[in-house]
Amino acid sequence: MSRWAPDAALRLERAAMELFAEHGYSATTVPSIAERAGLTTRTFFRHFADKRDVLFLREREFPEVVARLLAGAPAGLDPLGLLMHGLETVAAGDLEGWRGEIAARRAVVLSEPALRERELLKSAVLTDAMRDALVERSVPLEDAALAARTAAALFDASLEQWLGERDSTLVVVLHEQCLRLRRLVSAAEQAGSPE
Repeated sequence: MSRWAPDAALRLERAAMELFAEHGYSATTVPSIAERAGLTTRTFFRHFADKRDVLFLREREFPEVVARLLAGAPAGLDPLGLLMHGLETVAAGDLEGWRGEIAARRAVVLSEPALRERELLKSAVLTDAMRDALVERSVPLEDAALAARTAAALFDASLEQWLGERDSTLVVVLHEQCLRLRRLVSAAEQAGSPE
């Protein structure tokens, strides 16, 4: 087994996903993941706290990436527009090429209640990062929090729809979902608030 490998985390992720598909999440062990990757169990634990953590490798950097993209977003966008700019930029990049991997990962996550809980925590971290990035751009905290929660919900709904459709890109789905939300809000405003 290799003592040091520069791509160890990615090899472990790939091995874990193969084993989860073959044997299920519960039946897969850390030693079997390490063995499949040609690495040691000790190497596994250098990169991941447990086998759940393997499923969230790529998401570790997502909040930081979105925050960085928001910092570089064009001026003049409203808070939701800023967030959608960041999410659409991310979607147009690496995510588009990972559809199969994202779908496989999502299937594993949805199969285990503890993983669903971890997914919610990841979503909360992303939401907090988006909120903080908006506050950095002088958006009031309450507005930033609402916009971040809304953008996170739009992203989750868009991701779900995109994984179910083969003929659309994630960017297009995100854009359509944002327009749908804006139409709903506009219709509610035109109808007037309840007395």
